[in-house]
Amino acid sequence: MTATTKTAKKPLKTRLYTYRWFYLMLIPVFVFVFFFNYLPMLGIRFAFYDYTPFKGPTFSGLDNFAKLLSNDQFWAAFGNTWILSVGKLLVNTFASVLLSLLINEIASIHLKKFVQTLVYLPHFLSWVVVASIFSIILSPQSGFVNEFLISIGVIDQPIYFLADTKAWRWVYFFANVWKDTGWGTVIFLATLTGINPELYEAARMDGATRIQQMRFITLPALADTIIIVLILNLAKVMNLFESVLVLYNPKVYGVADVLQTYVYRQTLTTQVPNFGYSTAVGLFRSLIGCALVLGCNWASKKARGRGII
Repeated sequence: MTATTKTAKKPLKTRLYTYRWFYLMLIPVFVFVFFFNYLPMLGIRFAFYDYTPFKGPTFSGLDNFAKLLSNDQFWAAFGNTWILSVGKLLVNTFASVLLSLLINEIASIHLKKFVQTLVYLPHFLSWVVVASIFSIILSPQSGFVNEFLISIGVIDQPIYFLADTKAWRWVYFFANVWKDTGWGTVIFLATLTGINPELYEAARMDGATRIQQMRFITLPALADTIIIVLILNLAKVMNLFESVLVLYNPKVYGVADVLQTYVYRQTLTTQVPNFGYSTAVGLFRSLIGCALVLGCNWASKKARGRGII
């Protein structure tokens, strides 16, 4: 029979002195997080104030929230945010998984590295550069897309895709896939390299085809990573801004204006901006994003037995 002894916990003063250098290294990080993450949260209080450049903060209770809930432009932006965010999330994730599977099937290690590098390069471009590229290739005057479609008889006259309400969302999704798919493949390819090769060898010995190996070995191994990526990206569902701002224009506000650009226009492009109303919209957006993450994490715990929070 072995006796267990409980080690006495050292006094706090002794522990602080023992790990003093670790705490010292923590101070810059703590200061940065406090000043740039937590201190700005004090501005949330202005969501309950009437605050303009010509009048100091005046407490108004829930008036700003009542105003935004009755504003048609707000609900249009809210709907566009959902459509663009969820569409972008699903399309980008599907494209990343598909491209990762295809790259993983390349036998030549040199060709695989070349393809990985090629699809990853657009990730380093800023959205301003991406918008410029797509504006040039989709231009109704000199864009080769319009020239090609006219040459094969699909259209009779050039289309201004970035000012067409029917085409804008498709252009937006394609631009996101082109820019961000390479980044997604890095995550999924890292998971694929961790799959035990013996599983594929056993499957081949049992007569499984490449498609069957992909279906019964590769995809189940990717399932956890896909779910984690979806949950983490849900936190950014309501955060569309730069990618929309550089691609949209007043002609497509009806299908392109999102909450972030709506707040931007309400704050910086109006004659008398109401900072309280803009803060209320931002707070509403943040609460929706938080609820999405917590809800998806709860669903993950129910379906998989564990979440990521």
